[in-house]
Amino acid sequence: MQCQNMALQLLSITNGITATRRNKGYQGTPITEIITNGFFTVDRKWTVKYWNKAAEELLRVQAKDIVGKNLWSEFAGIIPLNFYTVYHKAFLQDVPVHFEEYWGEMGAWFNVITYHCDDTLSVSFKSSNQPVHPDYSSLPGHPAQQLRTLYELYRFVTEVTNDCLWEWDLQAKELFWIDGGHKRVFGYNIENALIPQSFWENRLHPDDKVGVLTRLNKIIAEASEYEWEDEYRFKKASGDYAYVHDRGHIIYDRDDKASRMIGATQDITEKVLLENKLVQERQTRQREITEAVLKAQENERASVGRELHDNLGQIMAVAKLYVQMAKKYEKHSETYLEKSCELMVNVMAEIRKISKTLIIPDINIIGLFDNVKNLLQDLNIAEPIKLEFHNDGIEEKDLDDKLQVTIFRIIQEQVNNILKHAEATHAIIHLSRQKNEIILLISDNGKGFNHLNEKKGVGIINIRTRADLYSGSVTIVSRPGEGYVLKVVLPLNGRILLN
Repeated sequence: MQCQNMALQLLSITNGITATRRNKGYQGTPITEIITNGFFTVDRKWTVKYWNKAAEELLRVQAKDIVGKNLWSEFAGIIPLNFYTVYHKAFLQDVPVHFEEYWGEMGAWFNVITYHCDDTLSVSFKSSNQPVHPDYSSLPGHPAQQLRTLYELYRFVTEVTNDCLWEWDLQAKELFWIDGGHKRVFGYNIENALIPQSFWENRLHPDDKVGVLTRLNKIIAEASEYEWEDEYRFKKASGDYAYVHDRGHIIYDRDDKASRMIGATQDITEKVLLENKLVQERQTRQREITEAVLKAQENERASVGRELHDNLGQIMAVAKLYVQMAKKYEKHSETYLEKSCELMVNVMAEIRKISKTLIIPDINIIGLFDNVKNLLQDLNIAEPIKLEFHNDGIEEKDLDDKLQVTIFRIIQEQVNNILKHAEATHAIIHLSRQKNEIILLISDNGKGFNHLNEKKGVGIINIRTRADLYSGSVTIVSRPGEGYVLKVVLPLNGRILLN
């Protein structure tokens, strides 16, 4: 955007325009009068509709003597055959046609661009032997030399940035495409040539056209803005559409009417496609996270349901049977009731075990370290694995409650992964602080795996999601038969993104 502004400023200097809000009444000199391209238009009957000043000089025919008359009648017998052939073919084509031809009667080569739009043939041309103004000096300090220097500088900037510069006559509804930017970027063989506004409008994407024109016309009608800026899709000569950013400075006449606009078009296709790709990746990642959370909830519910039905339900059924037997056989009722009480104690213990996996005891009461130690103590009793916990250089007061919960859930998730998949006999959990980062390392001596072929399961997705909430990172080191190491880095100043 900075380069685009520089190009516009340089162009404005060469055009006698200073782009400030105080120049509302200053019109400047149109580009079409600085770059001496001849330009005329004819209808399908070859009646001349427009003939500019440069055409008068190059073809030696005044506008008043040619407008409204038949082109071929006025130039009968002197115009080269190739001009006639190309002009007729141009009416059948929807893209600009470029050719060069020597015109003997004029004693010069002509560089010609023709294009057809809305039953009108527009012709832009220049002669290879245009006269050099005798008052132009080559002295470095001369204004003309300074002007040429600025003009070359602006050309260099536009070529580097691939900006497409233009000047727009809002009253005549014509655009002047300057110095080949549109040729380089969009493939149209038009350089320093006038085109009708309808040519530009017809190349707007159908889904963007109404919106772009509505916004532009509103600004022009209200005469309240000095800048027009918009983004839309523009049809290239190849038929493909490019995403563009268009920006122009509106110039008002002394009656506060928008007369001209000078600006630049940038191809932002690569930027837009990259942004769309990032949005799609975020949406895909969010779907993965949502699916993982839902799957984790379903797995958790299924696990609790199986525990209640297959284990606690059966124990409660047996306890109930003992109570019934105590009522029926009073002689042995005390024995049956004692057995029933033992089963009820087991049920209560199982319920506490389930609740520990679902609910973390209040961090403010026992803290992160004690919660982790209690978790590992219970697992060391119930599971055939040795689990160790070490903390180094870190104090619980440095961690807010939410961060402590996040660390505990990551430890709990990875320990469950180890118990389910690792076939390990020993695992170590190490929590430390390095400057402003919390480092969590969880390693085991299990079977390991090739993490390059990792299928992202619910567990690891949950761990990455929790780390992402604090702008953290997750690294995995593992090889088949060589155990598994999970490293989670959480910045202490990381902002939690979700509650």
